[in-house]
Amino acid sequence: MKLEVLEQYLKTIYSKDTCYPMCRELWSNDNPTLGHCAIVSLIINDYFNGEIYKIKVDGVGHYFNYIDDKIIDFTSNQFNKKLDYTNKIKKDRDEMLSDNDTLYRYNLLKNKLELLLVDKDIHKCNLCSDMIEKFPNSKTVSIGTNSDIVILGEAPANNGWRKSGVAWYDINHKLLPSGVVLQKLLDEINIKLEDTYFLEAIKCFPKERKYLNKCGENCRKYLFRQLDIIKPKVVLVLGDAATKVILDIKYKKYSDIVGKEFNINGYKIIPIYHPSPISPKSYIGNIEIFKKLKK
Repeated sequence: MKLEVLEQYLKTIYSKDTCYPMCRELWSNDNPTLGHCAIVSLIINDYFNGEIYKIKVDGVGHYFNYIDDKIIDFTSNQFNKKLDYTNKIKKDRDEMLSDNDTLYRYNLLKNKLELLLVDKDIHKCNLCSDMIEKFPNSKTVSIGTNSDIVILGEAPANNGWRKSGVAWYDINHKLLPSGVVLQKLLDEINIKLEDTYFLEAIKCFPKERKYLNKCGENCRKYLFRQLDIIKPKVVLVLGDAATKVILDIKYKKYSDIVGKEFNINGYKIIPIYHPSPISPKSYIGNIEIFKKLKK
């Protein structure tokens, strides 16, 4: 990866959550690099080595990188002025990461970047090209603030969250009926639906259901790359097709494995009934599973 490519990728994932807390109320999409200098300098250092330095700008600390005798500063534009780098102080990355807030925001931004890189690879994949429809964007992960639980769906709907931009919400930002049921279940463990991570086992939209199994086989490696980045404690799997992708085991009836715990690659996998209200077991069939999770 080149420096300019990394800079472009980072521009797409800055958020209020990754902004320095003292600047968070001032953060906006119009000034996305605000409050990100420390964690961005750490990520640049991850990929390109070099050194990290700190200067004062109007009394405020500002971090940047020094690589091959060149100043690299992805976040200088937050100040709208030319910066003076002469009185710089070299910083130690371990010392920077000893601050709990910096460590948390660095890991969050780094995970977003790594998940974005997986999406780039998914978008380039052509193994299912004759069986799928392409989406206008390559985003396959809905990122929450709680990575303990990943909810794993089947495959993207052609009018689903990838168009609305928010998992479980339609394009009018209204919570979908399945989301209402799932939130009622998550209430048992005091977690908000929008705080969870959401993935789909199949990353592309198959034109016909008969392609689900083959697409699932092709997408399995990407799914586990994503899980290896997120590192969830529990993966709740919605329905038969998604379960076949992640477990890769044979069973007669889906009901035979619902609620059972499986350990795959170190992850606790629990299949549940899909929360769609058209299913008679969407709530009743799942409630005991969530009560066990609470314990």
